[in-house]
Amino acid sequence: MPNVVLVVDMVKGFLEPGHNLYCGDGAREIIANVQRLLEREQAAGSEILFISDHHDPDDLEFQVFPVHCVKGTEEPNVIPELEPFITATNVVPKNRYSGFFNTDLAQRLDGSKPDKLIICGVCTDICVLHTTADARNRDYQVEVPTDCVATFDPGAHTWALEHLEKILGAKVV
Repeated sequence: MPNVVLVVDMVKGFLEPGHNLYCGDGAREIIANVQRLLEREQAAGSEILFISDHHDPDDLEFQVFPVHCVKGTEEPNVIPELEPFITATNVVPKNRYSGFFNTDLAQRLDGSKPDKLIICGVCTDICVLHTTADARNRDYQVEVPTDCVATFDPGAHTWALEHLEKILGAKVV
């Protein structure tokens, strides 16, 4: 089976200025790279899944991070630049760091049986990291393109890439 691309949190709440958890202008620099990745993988027959932060207004995560990506607001929506890749069934809402926790992602992947998962998006050291860890714990081969991930903190980004590769066994390219 072709690959499955997991596009993590490429949503308005993280990638458009003015929102509580805007990742910054540097994070916006990956958008064109993610577009090219999706075009290439779509042409190769890969499945594309958008993993999107969707929180209740009183979510306990707001004890750690500012209120963000609340259901019913525009923040959980995939950014306009990636909307051409959205279908009626390829957005997986999540309410924790990992795209696997409390979602149907594992069942979807069981049905797809991909050769590998390609994981891109934000934040490298938070949701990309935790989604990759859960994928590797399920014995998926994982590839993380460095030009398609970003986070708030350059040091945390570098640390996460090293952790993804050396500890989790993801292929960091």
